[in-house]
Amino acid sequence: MSTLTNPPDTAAGEGGKIKRSLGLWQLTLLGVSTQIGSGWLFAVLSSASAAGPAVILSWIIGAVLFVFASLPWIELGTLFPRSGGIVRYPALSHGAFAGWFTGWGYWIGTVCLPAIEAQAVLTYLGGRFRDLDLVRVDEGTTILAWPTGILAGMALLVVFFALNLFGVHLLAKVNTWVTMWKILIPCTTFVLLLFAYDSDNIHVTGGYAPAGAGGILHAITIGGIAFAYLGSRQVLDYGGEARNPRRDIPLAVIGSILIPMVIYLGLQIGFLGALDWADAGILPGDWSALTTSDWASSPLFSALGAAGFGAFSTVLLIDAAVSPAGNAWVTMGSAARASYAFGMERYAPAKLARINKYGIPWVSLVTALVISALFLLPFPSWYQLVSVVSVGLVLSYLMGSSIAPVLRRTAPEIPRPWRLPAMNVLAPAGFVSGVFIVYAAGFTSLIQLFAIIFTGLTVYSAYTAVINGWVGRRAGWTLSVAFLAAWLYITSQGGWFMNLTGQQRSGSWAFPWYMGAMAATIAVYVLVLRALSSLDGRRQLDGGVWLITLLLAILALSYYGEYGPQATPALPEPYDLVALLVLSMAGYWWSVCSGFRTAQLDQALAEDYPSSSTPPTS
Repeated sequence: MSTLTNPPDTAAGEGGKIKRSLGLWQLTLLGVSTQIGSGWLFAVLSSASAAGPAVILSWIIGAVLFVFASLPWIELGTLFPRSGGIVRYPALSHGAFAGWFTGWGYWIGTVCLPAIEAQAVLTYLGGRFRDLDLVRVDEGTTILAWPTGILAGMALLVVFFALNLFGVHLLAKVNTWVTMWKILIPCTTFVLLLFAYDSDNIHVTGGYAPAGAGGILHAITIGGIAFAYLGSRQVLDYGGEARNPRRDIPLAVIGSILIPMVIYLGLQIGFLGALDWADAGILPGDWSALTTSDWASSPLFSALGAAGFGAFSTVLLIDAAVSPAGNAWVTMGSAARASYAFGMERYAPAKLARINKYGIPWVSLVTALVISALFLLPFPSWYQLVSVVSVGLVLSYLMGSSIAPVLRRTAPEIPRPWRLPAMNVLAPAGFVSGVFIVYAAGFTSLIQLFAIIFTGLTVYSAYTAVINGWVGRRAGWTLSVAFLAAWLYITSQGGWFMNLTGQQRSGSWAFPWYMGAMAATIAVYVLVLRALSSLDGRRQLDGGVWLITLLLAILALSYYGEYGPQATPALPEPYDLVALLVLSMAGYWWSVCSGFRTAQLDQALAEDYPSSSTPPTS
């Protein structure tokens, strides 16, 4: 067995261009910074509207779920430190198709985040300074106004782009000081709110859990709690730039979940106790009305003002711009690293992996800027975007629980710097956690996301499979065009896409027909692509079929379950959760069985462990 040593000062497999310059504290604060953004400014209200006072349990359950989902990733991050690692790891165990599909979903989620944080900045400012015309109210929801609000959002994205362009060392240095500010202000906020604490709010009409267990679980995603905890992924995205990844990644991942959890719990308790129903313009106990109340655009600012701390609420208003902005420039860098990983893994043109003199993938950074700006147009509201983005990012979290056990089987000869204990228990638990968070997002969010993600299959057959020589160019392009035309038609007939009302458009297909058409179209696409592919291409494809099957099954269950659009669910709680557990365990078993010794794994082993004398196993 080879002796493990830390990687050199340049990330393995990246041409010596990306430097390892991040220490433990800087790496941890990158994860913490991305969570103390718009989440703490809005999630205390939106999650309370779903669960009432029982939202305290939602925050704790959410943290536990993300710890479980993150543990397998720690083993992977220390085994193969990679910039944009979440995009790159699935290919090591399940081949290019699973890697590409997971990476595509993760990239969609990540590239949205800077736009979300820009919206959060402007929504908070626009809510206090109406004359700026940054926001307007549409059907009870505060959204960015055109042209002032949306153009201001795009200008903010350009600022985030500039901060990323000159190297991770500068970014980390600025982020460290900003994050310390971002920790101080929320902590001061919840301490002040405790002085106005009214315990009657916890026992108001409806009791501690007015929406029951379903509300507690639903708040995790729809309320923005899952979105607020997603920062641990930044540690993995920047893991290839850590000075001592084998030591720092485990500590940074766990720290980036637990530190925000303590802050969020304090803020939520303070907000619940300081809630002034009359000032918010709603009846006591009407928790569901919070998202359309007078406090909706600036909940904590309003709570501090009502509590008599108007002077500090001005400081909070400043932080309302600083906190989301700090999140945004980190996540824009993360989106660039995800695009960079696409170029490195040949999922997309190699130009995306081009590095400037500061060690930054500048082409990917430009791409992140442009796409993020576009996301300001169709989804102008933070409340509308949050659940869609959360699901896109969580899709990648469940992959870690499949990759880690597969690599234990296919590469047992490599010493693990950090081994996940009780793999047979914690890996399935992490997988179930990820599947649950996806499911809890609700059907409306899932159908929006899946319509976008499955459209990306056209890129795999037209580019990825072609550039790797698995499919002929003409055949790949023909299949892609045919699938895209069919998919766009089916999506338009479904009546759900770009429809955030929660109700299907009139005259659209009934769900069984819509679901059947989607599943049949994807199945035909996979079968035709498999028939056209070389032997290696088929193996790459076979390694990821379980993933798209699982996602379609979750979508069907979400329609008929507690979080679907039906007034009376066909599968109410707890029957839907029992079905979800069975589905999760079946999906986990299939995912682990689908893993194989990939060429990408052999390349990674040669780069990171060149002295290993143990020959590869089939």
